[in-house]
Amino acid sequence: MVSKENLHLELIEAMKAKKIDIEATLALLNTINSSNLDGNTSVDFTGLPEIDGKVIVNCKDIAYFDAPKARAQEILELVKLPESLAGSHQEGMWRFDKQALARIGTALFTYTAYGVLNGGSATSYGDVKKNASINADVFNAIKPVFENLAPLCKDKPKGITPAYINPDGTPGESFLICKMRILVEHAKAYLSMFGKPPREILPFFQMTSDGTDEALKEAYKKYEEHPWLKKGMALTGTRPTRPRTAIQPLIAAFTHSSAGSPRAIFSEAYGKPNNPLALPGGHGQSFQVLKYIYQSLLDDGYRFAMLGNVDNMGYYPDPLLIAITALSGNDAMFEFTYRTPLDVKGGIVVTLPNGKITAIDIGQSIPLADVLAFEQQGKTVLANCGAGIFDLKVLTQKIDEIIKALPIHLTDQDKDAGKYSQAEQTTWEVIGLLDKPGGLAVEKKQRFLAAKMLTETILGSWKDIDKLPREFADTARLMQDGIKHVLAGPCNLQLINGIWTAKD
Repeated sequence: MVSKENLHLELIEAMKAKKIDIEATLALLNTINSSNLDGNTSVDFTGLPEIDGKVIVNCKDIAYFDAPKARAQEILELVKLPESLAGSHQEGMWRFDKQALARIGTALFTYTAYGVLNGGSATSYGDVKKNASINADVFNAIKPVFENLAPLCKDKPKGITPAYINPDGTPGESFLICKMRILVEHAKAYLSMFGKPPREILPFFQMTSDGTDEALKEAYKKYEEHPWLKKGMALTGTRPTRPRTAIQPLIAAFTHSSAGSPRAIFSEAYGKPNNPLALPGGHGQSFQVLKYIYQSLLDDGYRFAMLGNVDNMGYYPDPLLIAITALSGNDAMFEFTYRTPLDVKGGIVVTLPNGKITAIDIGQSIPLADVLAFEQQGKTVLANCGAGIFDLKVLTQKIDEIIKALPIHLTDQDKDAGKYSQAEQTTWEVIGLLDKPGGLAVEKKQRFLAAKMLTETILGSWKDIDKLPREFADTARLMQDGIKHVLAGPCNLQLINGIWTAKD
């Protein structure tokens, strides 16, 4: 049992200086040592799920969705839309075409909150070792661009770093500016369709950390005057620059598995003695951290809450997906897509012995080699997009159970700071803890434009993709199509002199 008295005084002072929650770190360390976690966390699963239209709905070019009658009536009554929106009624199911779904989803903007996991700094994102490990040829090709952009990301929250590169070669706007722009544009769409809203349209909420919160606050003050946002916020009353916020505590990294057991606090970051490394405890802590925000949203009249990663340019409110989730009657719906060679981090979707689906993280719960072996066998591997839409009535009732049941993963890392292990909980393992989870199979180039590494951000905008190995060049083209779709579509921007610019 490690207590504060066992720690070197200089280490304690360094932990305080880095805003590491000492009590939370020691509690987690003692749990790890008492549970004999060795980093080889595995999940029993029986196979990979199919896109069957029941558990997982194919949302690419969707023409219609069939909803249970009672649920359809409930949602239509909630948003005060007529039952005539259903084109047909058969065997207790009501069919809604794409146009009806879009109208229902837009009406649900005043019953849906938009949340972002915003606690991560660009530690792995701009790490040379991590980026080079994707593919040596790719990294060598983009190295000059990488070296220009990496300093813009160092020690910053990932959300306020450039999300793309303009065609003229200059860094683009941040991930968060792009997301806020979409919220404001969607609020305009609601006003034009339905008029004055009963409450704020698509209110923004976030989980930050002690390592990102102050920097984000400063950025949001500047964003209040941003030309992409200012007029739209004044017109609609939607204020993403003033989010509901809960702060995730930072914890210290632990010793690498090669150092043996029991684990201890990693205290030699960058080779300096009594120098801890501050890290978030994984996005899975979000259920504990955001618990009271979810309840406050429900109390304020919101019925659904979106949650996703700040680094995914494809994560934004889509009225079709919101409508399908609401009409399905599921506890929550999560976005999945086909895995590509760049998806070496994050989750894949598997089927559990009880028949339900869940997401497990590559590296944490399944080696990348096993994922590649599935694909070599001709099996379809669905990547978890790291985005979900929750029914707040269900989530608030089950959240204490989820907090207790979500597993802890201990993962070895070898980065510029040294060899250490990171303790994390994974948000998307909640899928397997829900009674009735569902999946939304989406188009990767529109919905899963994640940038876990700076390399991916560069590939999403870099003009010299012909210099890349073929499989990466093909993926880069898809990513670039997707980035252009987001910027020209939901962001409502246009290219002027090689720079993406707001039309208004």
